[in-house]
Amino acid sequence: MRNCLALFCAALVLSGCTMGPNYRRPTVAAPPTYRGLAPDGTAQTETATLGDQKWWDIFQDEQLRTLIRTALQQNYDLRIAASRILEAKAQLGITRADQFPTVSAGAGIADVRTAQSKFLPAFETSTGQVNLSAAWELDFWGKFRRATEAARANLLASEWARQEVVSTLVANVAAAYFQLRALDLELEISKRTFDSRQESLRLTQILANGGATSLLDVRQAEQLVFTAGAEIPALEQQIEQQENFLSILLGQNPGDITRGETLTEQRQPSQVPPGLPSFLLERRPDIRQAEEQLVAANAEIGVARAAYFPQIVLSGSGGFQSAALTNLFSGPAGAWSFGASLAQPIFTGGRLRSGVRLAEAQQQTAALFYQQSIQGAFRGVSDSLVAYRKTREFRAQQELLFQSAEDAARLSHMRYTGGATGYLEVLTNETNAFSAELGLAQARLNELLALVQLYQALGGGWQQ
Repeated sequence: MRNCLALFCAALVLSGCTMGPNYRRPTVAAPPTYRGLAPDGTAQTETATLGDQKWWDIFQDEQLRTLIRTALQQNYDLRIAASRILEAKAQLGITRADQFPTVSAGAGIADVRTAQSKFLPAFETSTGQVNLSAAWELDFWGKFRRATEAARANLLASEWARQEVVSTLVANVAAAYFQLRALDLELEISKRTFDSRQESLRLTQILANGGATSLLDVRQAEQLVFTAGAEIPALEQQIEQQENFLSILLGQNPGDITRGETLTEQRQPSQVPPGLPSFLLERRPDIRQAEEQLVAANAEIGVARAAYFPQIVLSGSGGFQSAALTNLFSGPAGAWSFGASLAQPIFTGGRLRSGVRLAEAQQQTAALFYQQSIQGAFRGVSDSLVAYRKTREFRAQQELLFQSAEDAARLSHMRYTGGATGYLEVLTNETNAFSAELGLAQARLNELLALVQLYQALGGGWQQ
């Protein structure tokens, strides 16, 4: 009889249905090419993409590579993301355990003595017992299987969230390092200009003392010196603050940052192929995270719908109980029980219906968020392509501007020394040359930052 009942229960479980819709990826209208490509249309059909390359292949500065490796080991945001993965794993284990029976064992011994009363004599009894009990709620409607599916999807979402943190961290460290090297270059330019202008001021003072020029020229030369000198403490402040920011990204206390190659020595890939937009859905960790969250929300609908149906619970216990421990495991001391229960919700005041509607609304929200993430990713790539192409063009023009301004400053010095013009012309051209050189340093930085942004937008940086 018991064997037949066990076979019946097994068949019941195996034939059980699963409530809720099975997951299907929403249809996404991916554009055939990225907006923002070069006008000649090159690389529009290439499947290779910059995002598939490892970060150590993109960033050639060995010191930058060292900083990124340190950040990947010590950064607190990344360690928090790893801890959340452990939380999701534990939650999956808890949820999955609901599909299996729970078995518990117990043992006890009691000695009871009652005092003599007017009507009853004193007596003493001893009782010992050992029992094993089990309970199993049958997952006939798939409630626990759907809950496990949701927990597994949440685990995958946590893992993709960690990959997104890795990608962001790599990009942030690279960008912060390039910004630090740009500040170093600007400080170098300011100090060099300051020394040069101090020498020019000294020569102008000699000429003024000899009566060859006026005090006005001396004052204008002083303005050039003070302008360059004012940049130095401001840049030194920014450099220390940038070092502090980079130290925090590395998971360290604020301190000095070791430098590698200068800003002008930083190498860039010869080509930056974007690849096909449809491949971005599989490569961007934030999109994969959003999809796993959608999978979890879809499974929760099945959990909510399963609450409409009866809960079937099997329970049983067996053991031994005897007043004499020597006879505890004898045949007459044995005892067992087996039962099954069924509970069907009849009236819940709309709770179950509202639960299903809530799960469906949450699934719809997750689907919209997934689609929004995809559109945001397409826009991010397009913006980055435009930025990288235009910053390269701007940097080329800035180089020409600096060359022209530098030559104009040189010629104005020659004209002033020859007495053909006043120092105001020197002042104007020196100021223009100084601004153009600082602008060129900023243009080189913007080009590198655009490369970092494009690499991250294409889903690069998390591959290890």
